[in-house]
Amino acid sequence: MSALTVVLALLAALSNASASVLQRRAATDESGGGSGARQALRWLGRVLRRPHWLAGAGLLGLSTGLQAAGLAVGSLSLVQPLLASELLFTLAVGSVVFHSRPDRRTWLAFAALAFGLALFLGVAAPSAGNATATPGLWLPVGGTLAGVVVLVVVVARTVRGASRAALLGLASAVSFAATAALMKEVMGRLGQGPAAVLTQWPLYVTLATGAVSFLLLQSAFRAGSLTASQPALTLGDAVTSVILGWVLFQEEIGLGVRVLPEVLGVALIGAGSIGLASAPTVSGAWDTAPDERGGPGPDHREPAPQRP
Repeated sequence: MSALTVVLALLAALSNASASVLQRRAATDESGGGSGARQALRWLGRVLRRPHWLAGAGLLGLSTGLQAAGLAVGSLSLVQPLLASELLFTLAVGSVVFHSRPDRRTWLAFAALAFGLALFLGVAAPSAGNATATPGLWLPVGGTLAGVVVLVVVVARTVRGASRAALLGLASAVSFAATAALMKEVMGRLGQGPAAVLTQWPLYVTLATGAVSFLLLQSAFRAGSLTASQPALTLGDAVTSVILGWVLFQEEIGLGVRVLPEVLGVALIGAGSIGLASAPTVSGAWDTAPDERGGPGPDHREPAPQRP
């Protein structure tokens, strides 16, 4: 496990978490403005001009650069799961930006998620694999990923609140994992020279997939709290990336006697997910900015009644 890869991935996680918090802060400054594609586009047009959103966009660009550098020197199965540390960075940065600390239950849930994934990753010890994907695999893998994203988005349209935010976060996760895999493909082809990279398809599909990921991420921010969308986003990205690393780049994880701690890591992830889903913070919207009178921001909603 390369120390440089770990440092680059952690810096990317910090930058990405800060970007998420700032862009969510911009989202809370704008009311929902109703439903429908036209209203969503108007909302997006307004939020893109917010200083918090612009600062977040800059940090997102920095995170992309750090991520690309990490993928150039390390495996997809190592870089992307390390971005799970974004969960704790999000809470730390968000507590400063929103002047409101999450409750203890939420902290414990996030810690279980992050520690479980870190345990799984540390024991699994993904191998470096190949610099580029096995020829012929991109088309079926890409088609499968696109189908998963479309299905999750369709289901998200049938629900509201935290459930919609979580589902859109998951769709964003799959898209970002695909973007990272494509980015690794581009970085692996750099040895052929810049001219070759510019005339081959991976660079342009990476940009298009990244744009889709961006739009899905903004929809997740609009749909609900970071505590609902962020776990699905970061953990879904990590799990999908491990699978893509294995399928596309022949990256392998340790099995045999390592299975038991790996299962323990997965169990902690599950326990953290269940704890987070029932945490008061999810319905309390800790990441809603107060307005000028000191009340809840325009994105504040009363907690929805729980089904028996």
